[in-house]
Amino acid sequence: MQIISRAQWGAQPWSGTPNSVSLSRRTEFFVHHDGEDPILRTGYAIMRAIEAVHLGQNWAGVGYNFVVAQDGTVYEGRGWGLQGAHCPDHNVSGIGVQIAIGGDQTPSPEALAACRALYEEACARTGRTLAMKGHKDGFPTECPGTQLYAWVQAGMPAGDYKPAPDPGGTPVPGSDDMARYRVTINGLSYGYGSRGEHVTQVGEALVAKGFGRHYTSGPGPVWTDADTANYADYQLSLGHTGDDADGVPGESSLRALLGTLPGPGSAGPPPYPGREAFGPGKSNQHIQLLGEQLVRHGFGQHYTTGPSPEWGEADRRNTAAFQRSLAELAGDADGYPGPLTWQLLFS
Repeated sequence: MQIISRAQWGAQPWSGTPNSVSLSRRTEFFVHHDGEDPILRTGYAIMRAIEAVHLGQNWAGVGYNFVVAQDGTVYEGRGWGLQGAHCPDHNVSGIGVQIAIGGDQTPSPEALAACRALYEEACARTGRTLAMKGHKDGFPTECPGTQLYAWVQAGMPAGDYKPAPDPGGTPVPGSDDMARYRVTINGLSYGYGSRGEHVTQVGEALVAKGFGRHYTSGPGPVWTDADTANYADYQLSLGHTGDDADGVPGESSLRALLGTLPGPGSAGPPPYPGREAFGPGKSNQHIQLLGEQLVRHGFGQHYTTGPSPEWGEADRRNTAAFQRSLAELAGDADGYPGPLTWQLLFS
């Protein structure tokens, strides 16, 4: 895809040098908006105005990795290889993209299609399906506004782009017609592509109630077509029909399944699976979850293709680096997570 470079739009030299970040450390794709009045600037003036604001905040330059204008033009900010300044604690793991609109200004179809194309390019370059997120998913803010956030939550549909392949597991029969939208219940996201321990909690509850036949490797922290198919079976067992049994949770069915409605921070860290879950020859979702959490904390430098369910030397070395970073773990930095390492990693 065509991206207008910093040299083309006339960027000033960096005020300092942003840190380099390997694409192997990118796991998230953050969408932002301007947040003020509707953007009336056009062309290169958009980037120069953003640059002036960010330099005024003592940043090195434009903080976003890329900016998308309403006409669909994509501009380079930090680009693919430099750390952004768009979302605290997610500037290494996340690629930050601003769609240049203000407040709740309506994004154009051209802007949405360009942002989706940029997302596809980011997934291709990193070799993984990046988590789709709005700024507010990483930092308490109103950004990216009601309309853009709803678009992100819906899976960033645009033009001819279809939902990405199942993020895990084997496609289930009829998956071409599978529901692939998301809902937010009590502050947590459910549906295709949603991530978190609450997703694992739902899967484990489905299995416990006898609705796990579509899993091939057991419940995990990423919502896949298998979760949707199993949840649809559960909804049908409750007497739901039609759109009420499409496999995406509603409040009533979720409460019936779990006995409560989880909220952010309510569940605490996932249970420690035991030392036997980690080490050479091991393969399970706990290893995948460990790796993703290490990356979120900035300790994924030894991965070349990102976390996976297969234990490797990169997992051990990244875990050891995390252990050495904390006084309470530094004396036993062997690279194998024990109960305290697990607790601190998810705190």
